[in-house]
Amino acid sequence: MNLIGKYSDKKKEIHWLSSPTFELLKQELYVRVEAPKGELGIFLIGDQSGFPWRWKIRPPGFISWQILPWLVKRMKLADIMTILGSIDIIMGEVDC
Repeated sequence: MNLIGKYSDKKKEIHWLSSPTFELLKQELYVRVEAPKGELGIFLIGDQSGFPWRWKIRPPGFISWQILPWLVKRMKLADIMTILGSIDIIMGEVDC
């Protein structure tokens, strides 16, 4: 049964405020997902409960920000601003 069917079953009380939960195994998991601006990375460490022990998201802009020193080596200041604009980095993503 899908989630909508589970929560809107006429025989049961409707529980729209409860979120679906699942048990995370005791392991490390890294998943890469293609995002509009690059690769979005999600890192989970489970402890056999409904909540992850550690959860970290690596946004696409963070990867682009790391290669910036190699891109701007021996460039003029005006060129650096153009390169930074072409990468399209959102500063809220890279503020770790």
